[in-house]
Amino acid sequence: MKSDTKPSVCVVGLGYIGLPTAAVIARAGCKVLGLDVSQRVVDTINRGEIHIEEVDLDGLVQGVVARGLLSASVEVAPADVFVIAVPTPFDKDHAPDISYVLAAGRTIAPVLKAGDVVILESTSPVGTTEKMRDMIAQMRPDLKIPGLTRETPDISIAYCPERVLPGRILEELINNDRSIGGITPRCARKALAFYKRFVRGECVTTDARAAEMTKLVENAYRDVNIAFANELSIVADRMGLDVWEVIRLANRHPRVNILSPGPGVGGHCIAVDPWFIVHSAPEETPLIRTARGVNDGKMHHVVAKAEALVEAHPDARIACLGLAFKANIDDFRESPARFVASRLARKFGDRMSVVEPYAAELPIEFTDTGVTHIDIDEALETCDVLIVLVDHDVFRVVPLAERADKLVYDTRGIWADQPRVGREDAAKLALAG
Repeated sequence: MKSDTKPSVCVVGLGYIGLPTAAVIARAGCKVLGLDVSQRVVDTINRGEIHIEEVDLDGLVQGVVARGLLSASVEVAPADVFVIAVPTPFDKDHAPDISYVLAAGRTIAPVLKAGDVVILESTSPVGTTEKMRDMIAQMRPDLKIPGLTRETPDISIAYCPERVLPGRILEELINNDRSIGGITPRCARKALAFYKRFVRGECVTTDARAAEMTKLVENAYRDVNIAFANELSIVADRMGLDVWEVIRLANRHPRVNILSPGPGVGGHCIAVDPWFIVHSAPEETPLIRTARGVNDGKMHHVVAKAEALVEAHPDARIACLGLAFKANIDDFRESPARFVASRLARKFGDRMSVVEPYAAELPIEFTDTGVTHIDIDEALETCDVLIVLVDHDVFRVVPLAERADKLVYDTRGIWADQPRVGREDAAKLALAG
């Protein structure tokens, strides 16, 4: 692949990261094949449509598909650059599962040729890129593999994790800095040349293991800091204090920046990645493990507080506002809001409704519970208790006049103007999360 020609690219995995990445690369002028195991996903993309919710992604995909720069398939084909963006979940014991990564490596190995670049973007435990490299080496003994040959390798293998925010993925894929870790320095340079085609942020090269650890550290850092905020919210609740006011005042200190508490921590990054570090070094990670416990425990705290509020008003109708793991997206992976709402659904059944503007229907765990899926207007008209679990914009803009007679448990702190005690006949409470 000459540096003055645009490489052909295969993106393996067309989910929340893979599809936007494929579309951004295609917009840069590269011809991109998106590979996915789901025929439905493939057919959707080939129609110029999308199967996930992300700002401006629909127009971008429609455009690059129409120009013939992006297509999708369930069958792999040769390319110059392979970008792997598949899930890396954990099991019931929080041990990381890299089987999807290895399966992706097995899929592309037969079509690799001299000069190709393989880049793993999936968040992975330290050493995963090397394991994928070793597997490719076993499948393709005809290729000289980096780190396993003293000669010039035939292919390059690198690790470059994404660091994007749902709702701003397209912007951040381009503008955020990237850490590019090669199996060898030569591999890192090859990957760097590829990313500079579409990334405006600074691209810093390192080795694969350091890049893998960097991604895990970034999310563990956030998890630990959110755990402090969530623990503080429980303490403030015990003391009868408004945690939002306490945080606001404390953050006036020039060297204090406490994050916002919530009903827990969700998503496939912050709620998952710290466990990869714990699993690799269990004796050396008491702080990271404790933070995970605090944030998971916050979900149960919210369930208990919500149950107490509802049980004190046996005739009240309940609305849980939001199921996504963060505001203004349709991603419910590891969502604390979904956890809380599903637990309340089991207990209160048809007394309860869910408002989730980013879902066409409720997830499977709400089946046969009697819970209804309604919009915010119907919730305000028919429900007595509002449990705020996600800070969607459509919830933020509800004025006090429309919720003044409601019982409110606001786990996100979006309604700071809600009175803590109101009319006696409604016994209004604004319970800080």
